[in-house]
Amino acid sequence: MTAPDPSLVSTDPVLIPLFAEKGIRASVLRLDKIHPVISGNKFFKLHFYLEEAKQTGKDHIITYGGAWSNHIVATAAACRLYGFRSTGIIRGEEPAVFSATLKDALDYGMRLEFLSREDFTTRKRAYLSPSGSSYIIPEGGYGLHGARGAATILQYVPDISTYTHICCAAGTGTMTAGLLSASDRIQKIVSVSVLKNNQQLDTDIRSLSGDANKPALISHDHHFGGYAKHTAALLSFMNDFFRQTTIPSDIVYTGKLFYAILDMAKKDQFVPGSKLLLIHSGGLQGNRSLNKGTLIF
Repeated sequence: MTAPDPSLVSTDPVLIPLFAEKGIRASVLRLDKIHPVISGNKFFKLHFYLEEAKQTGKDHIITYGGAWSNHIVATAAACRLYGFRSTGIIRGEEPAVFSATLKDALDYGMRLEFLSREDFTTRKRAYLSPSGSSYIIPEGGYGLHGARGAATILQYVPDISTYTHICCAAGTGTMTAGLLSASDRIQKIVSVSVLKNNQQLDTDIRSLSGDANKPALISHDHHFGGYAKHTAALLSFMNDFFRQTTIPSDIVYTGKLFYAILDMAKKDQFVPGSKLLLIHSGGLQGNRSLNKGTLIF
């Protein structure tokens, strides 16, 4: 996969009064700008999987996800762009009306297979031993290749050594692991889990990063009910955040990340003089599950 054009990526300051009051500086790394579909961290997490598939002569990618999965539609688009056939194993029974995400995946040429939620976890293992021309990418890009790709994200920040904290949202923890492995030892990684009670996340991140000694903080307090769950308070916050910064966020990952970092700042969990880099992991397409007009962007 061709690396993103660095000129497409910006580091936008977050000029919110709370940060100024607390003596904190914060910026958002706008990875959502690198591609209209393969946006944010998805591009980076897919990179080395698709490279290996190409190098080993595979031409068919199989992966997994839900009806609104950023990973599914990004993989479908990447496969179309780089000449792979693709199959998405989708969590849940086949719906009478497909989500906008699944429609897009079909438009990009992805073949869809549906498994009931009860069968998804167990039966998908049957696909983990591909044969012939097929190549498996784990759900969400989880794995060493995904973490290796995520580690390259920090190359898009010219002054990365000036940041004291690197902050991101976490689903599988793959991006967090990559950032942890690529960061300086004096920098702290702050990872906001978007899943409820996902205590395994800490272990998964350390396992993928290969370093148990670097400073990291995993927050389990800002999931808003669980994966893809949201409340009126979160939606209101996302609109207010956009009014103040012109930076859009999504209901699954970045909305919760931005909320969490401001909440932590309010509770004095960052010392004065801290400089925070917030990673925008893309995923804005997931907002299409909301009623029109819910968000102002």
